[in-house]
Amino acid sequence: MRTFDEIFDIAADRKGGRAEIIDSLPTPLSPSDLAAVPEDRWLAQFTKCIFQAGFNWKVIENKWPGFEAAFNNFDVNRCAFLNDEEFDSLLSNKDVVRNGMKLRTVIDNAIFLQELRDQGGVAKVIGEWPSTDYIGLLDLLKKRGARLGGNSATYALRFMGRDSWILSQDVTARLIAEGVIDKPATSKTAMRAVQAAFNEWMDQSGRGLTQISRILAMSV
Repeated sequence: MRTFDEIFDIAADRKGGRAEIIDSLPTPLSPSDLAAVPEDRWLAQFTKCIFQAGFNWKVIENKWPGFEAAFNNFDVNRCAFLNDEEFDSLLSNKDVVRNGMKLRTVIDNAIFLQELRDQGGVAKVIGEWPSTDYIGLLDLLKKRGARLGGNSATYALRFMGRDSWILSQDVTARLIAEGVIDKPATSKTAMRAVQAAFNEWMDQSGRGLTQISRILAMSV
């Protein structure tokens, strides 16, 4: 496995130099900034990414005001206690995408966020989770959330500003080239290998998951 600097050099050769790359790198929010994000915005972002999965993102974006209205701006308590009559009305609401299984996740994930209040709330839990155990955070969302496995969770976390990786096609290609994995990471063993590689690159570079992930993508 190459060092981070060696991979950075590959990316720099492809993208016009180190300065060009550094200027383009996003800066994740700090744990304190993440902790200030209202609970309803987490539920909204989780829902948006769930509906975008396997669907045209522009359609979801165009319909998003309808989603906000239909779910009372994703008020967690109101979403958690939607009754059968209210849910049935969603299935005939043309302002949202009428996928019953995905609509049901709003209720389930609202309940999940309520449960996290005992640990300080979703923003605190996600914001303070160590990047060196990012796979543990993904596992929490997958096990206790609804449809928050795979890319739905990773995109939601990135869009919310959480330091994160996204195992895109390019990032995966770099990880394979470095011998970290031999195919897209789906197993727990593969995810542990990915985490170990990112931890090593974080130690070498002083950068977080988001920036390392972006540089890996630009190196392909």
